[in-house]
Amino acid sequence: QVQLVESGGGLVQPGGSLRISCEFSGFTLDDYDIGWFRQAPGKGREEVACISSRGGRSMYADSVKGRFTMSRDYAKNTVYLQMDSLKLSDTAIYYCTSGWPLVGSAWPCGREHWGQGTQVTVSS
Repeated sequence: QVQLVESGGGLVQPGGSLRISCEFSGFTLDDYDIGWFRQAPGKGREEVACISSRGGRSMYADSVKGRFTMSRDYAKNTVYLQMDSLKLSDTAIYYCTSGWPLVGSAWPCGREHWGQGTQVTVSS
């Protein structure tokens, strides 16, 4: 059974940094992609970052490229999203996702499974 548990969300000032975590179980990173989506108030869910199961390649949405970094700890079955230079527009619930890679999708990161989310609020 796949489980994804996010943690580390909170309140941070603009320009600040925050690291959120996703502890996973029920699969390996060699089988499933693992990534992050977010949903801002009143908006739809949007892709943020992904680590592909095919060679461990990372990809990022244009809105976070150069500011966010995704990493993994195999020993702890955990992935992290380091968020730097945070903006007000980064305020959202951040969801950890996993699944088989999607063929033909504009964002091919597999996302059959979703965690419960962690709130990130950027505010002065």
